Amino acid sequence: MKIFVPGRICLFGEHTDWAGGYRRINADLEKGYAIIASTNQGLYAEVNPHPTKLILRTTLSDGTRMEPFEVPMESEALLAEAQKGSFFSYAAGVAYQILTHYQVHGLEIDNYLTDLPARKGLSSSAATCVLVARAFNRIYDLKMTVRGEMEYAYIGEITTPSRCGRMDQGCAYGNRPIMMTFDGDRIDVEEINVSKDLYFVIVDLGAGKDTRQILNRLNHCYPFAENEMQKNVQKYLGPISTGITHEAYKALHQGDAVDIGKLMKKAQAEFDKHLQPACPSQLTAPVLHKVLNYAPIQPYILGGKGVGSQGDGTAQFIVKDQESQQKAIEIIERDLKMSCLKLVIQAGRRVRKAVIPTAGFGTRLFPASKAIKKELFPIIDKSGKPKPVIMAIVEEAINAGIEEVCLVVQSRDRELFERFFKTPPPIENFNKLSKEDREYSQYLMDLGQWISFVTQDVQEGFGHAVFCTREWVNDEPFLLMLGDHLYASDNEVSCARQILDIYGRVEHSVVGLKATPADQIHNFGCVTGTWQESDSILSITEFYEKPDVEYAQQHLHVEGMGEDSFLTIFGMYVLVPEIFDYLEENITHSLRERGEFQLTSCLDKLRKEHNFSGYVVKGRCFDIGVPEAYRQAMIDYRNA
Repeated sequence: MKIFVPGRICLFGEHTDWAGGYRRINADLEKGYAIIASTNQGLYAEVNPHPTKLILRTTLSDGTRMEPFEVPMESEALLAEAQKGSFFSYAAGVAYQILTHYQVHGLEIDNYLTDLPARKGLSSSAATCVLVARAFNRIYDLKMTVRGEMEYAYIGEITTPSRCGRMDQGCAYGNRPIMMTFDGDRIDVEEINVSKDLYFVIVDLGAGKDTRQILNRLNHCYPFAENEMQKNVQKYLGPISTGITHEAYKALHQGDAVDIGKLMKKAQAEFDKHLQPACPSQLTAPVLHKVLNYAPIQPYILGGKGVGSQGDGTAQFIVKDQESQQKAIEIIERDLKMSCLKLVIQAGRRVRKAVIPTAGFGTRLFPASKAIKKELFPIIDKSGKPKPVIMAIVEEAINAGIEEVCLVVQSRDRELFERFFKTPPPIENFNKLSKEDREYSQYLMDLGQWISFVTQDVQEGFGHAVFCTREWVNDEPFLLMLGDHLYASDNEVSCARQILDIYGRVEHSVVGLKATPADQIHNFGCVTGTWQESDSILSITEFYEKPDVEYAQQHLHVEGMGEDSFLTIFGMYVLVPEIFDYLEENITHSLRERGEFQLTSCLDKLRKEHNFSGYVVKGRCFDIGVPEAYRQAMIDYRNA
């Protein structure tokens, strides 16, 4: 399995992570707010399980291959290595924390490429910690969210002598700019949707700074200010930084590069005024200010400031456009002999939400569906754990990076789902569980925090069920999954993640597809089109619901496929919110198909007015909505 973890850069709000942490002691302090973005550079690794050891092979940013590091996957050995404070302590610290909380074996991590500079305020150590946490999560299927990976990376790093800030492991969020809020021990993370591409230049100043001295001097100003200088530090890291960061949030969302540039200049000026006196030997930063004010680059930049703890470590600029980015880099590297990195924050609407309709009766599974909802039918997963079907579907979404899941339910069934996902078992039953299952019970409660409910009191069809979520989706693209389908990937990338990745490439609606023999297509929605990438991505030219063979052979055959093979819908979609306009039109005018409001005709309308791609999923889909398919899924899903 291959993993990439980027570095991170603090665009606004440096030092507010630890400053906001002092609210544990002094509630009068301002919360901390910071905006961070990932770099285009980072750590590339291939990871594999190992029965007894943590093995790390590391490539430095200059291409040097270090001697392999090995330590037994045992608590005492890992903790001892973490506390040494060596280059490899970060990996050992995270492994120690993972082993403390999960039953895992070892890992073999080959960090075969590093293009992220070390010790330049880009959190190379935090990237290492996230890499190790993510490797354990994915190899051993620990069900962590991105937030969970970030938290384990943090507690792993502070197991070492490092005293990193709480924002550092935000690189776990990848290429998504985020705003982090720090309130004592509590951290909130909000992603920022950027409406226009924004271009930055990151400059390695090639000088030196003593981060520990900076942090030591600034921390002396907390939790209570005793003189004017300390009051000024708290003022900047409190209300001044808060105001600038919130303005920057709006500017980023609007894609306003000019305003971001002005805010960078303002942030640096206020930083110099209020914080330089606290540590003048490090924060006067003559090299930083020389570069910020270097005349030849001024026509190309909109603003700039220091990075991280500030000082003569790293500078950042926002520039006008891609051409200006390249020009500024050429000048800085030629004249000042400083190396630069490109950073681009790309516009786009990331998929954060998933919708799963579960309000159907399950007619084909009657009378079993009278006793229990079909979505709660049991299945056994690859680990041998019995669970209801809906849990496996929710996990598929969450593990693909989805942050919020909406179950469409009937009012009378809502309590069933809430009891499963949000209510612990009675204490007398909980006490009967094994230690492992007690921890699993808590995992269920954690999973429930990601789930919301929307009711569909009148069952008017699949399209109507989707339409009921319009307010909850709230003008965002969303992942749509079926409540009676299970998914199993043929490789290390889950089916849902495959669909989301294709959406990220094409930036319009995507439907998962599978090849289906002619004698079965009357059971499925069917598509045709032309290949963008042979046997992979299809530009869809027609949707058709449950065609007969004659119509399919005349109208739905796709070039390159066998005469008796057609592309049918896999049961997974990423849809843009415009789909709700077409659903509303059908519902308003009572345009029904087979007595219900269906989705397929609306997909075809969406295709005509917006692009629509299909993707042949590298995986299998199990429809548990009919008895024979459910029986076969019980046999095949565990081994898929």
